Amino acid sequence: MSMIKGTLIPIGGNEDKGIVENEMYTLDFIDEGILAYVVEEAGGHDAKIVVIPTASSIPVEIGKNYLTAFNTLGCNNVTILDIRSQEDAEKEDAIALIKNADCVMFSGGNQSKITNFIGTTTIHTILLDRYKNETGFVIAGTSAGAMAMTHEMISGGSPKEAFIKGAVSMYKGLGFIPELIIDTHFIRRGRFGRQSEAVAKFPNLIGIGLAEDTGLIIKNGNNCTVIGSGMIIVFDGSKLTHNNEKVLDEGTPMTMANLRVHVLSNGDMYDIQNRSVSVLPIESPFI
Repeated sequence: MSMIKGTLIPIGGNEDKGIVENEMYTLDFIDEGILAYVVEEAGGHDAKIVVIPTASSIPVEIGKNYLTAFNTLGCNNVTILDIRSQEDAEKEDAIALIKNADCVMFSGGNQSKITNFIGTTTIHTILLDRYKNETGFVIAGTSAGAMAMTHEMISGGSPKEAFIKGAVSMYKGLGFIPELIIDTHFIRRGRFGRQSEAVAKFPNLIGIGLAEDTGLIIKNGNNCTVIGSGMIIVFDGSKLTHNNEKVLDEGTPMTMANLRVHVLSNGDMYDIQNRSVSVLPIESPFI
């Protein structure tokens, strides 16, 4: 655990409500409060920030959104790296940007695009290497960008109301934090069932459900601090006494007994290795 020197910041997402309902046209917008944490962890206003809108169906618009948001926070060293294929991820200028960035931020959208276009490329190798070996190097991601940080990655799922075998689909992520399975927009989109099934499939992993405008600052691959206005749900399946995921047919309602669940909010801390929660005194929230 202690060998990892970089910082991960997965964020639960927060759509701009100003356009239309269709997900394809909603711009993924992050509250400035959350982005301020990203800037601070990356070294402040002069940090070299690279935004990768690969997951989005409208990467140009999303890129402009992030430029505006980071500029509002006083950052003028922000570059949009628009990768739409594995070939794009092997271009010299793209590789140079990733080698020199203080922070790389992945937008929301479809997390499978991130792993299809960036997974196993030179950029992916550099990101893994820098995250492991460079203190102060930050990888941030919202929504799909957060979900792609894990090894076992949720790629889709339904329905909202039931805990049913086959409701979640899994895919391989970028593997920055293999101990976790991350889900986003967790409360608003009713994702308790699909995260439960993901943990039933991989009970040795810890499920993290991020609400919108809520994130984690993860240091050294282990020490998590909650940021933002919403809640984070932690699923710990290590003490399950009953889990029928392996024996059921698809479409069958599932059961898990003795799933440990923690509900965390701003300033709370979680230790991945020890699976333990620590809470700040009420008078000292993490600002």
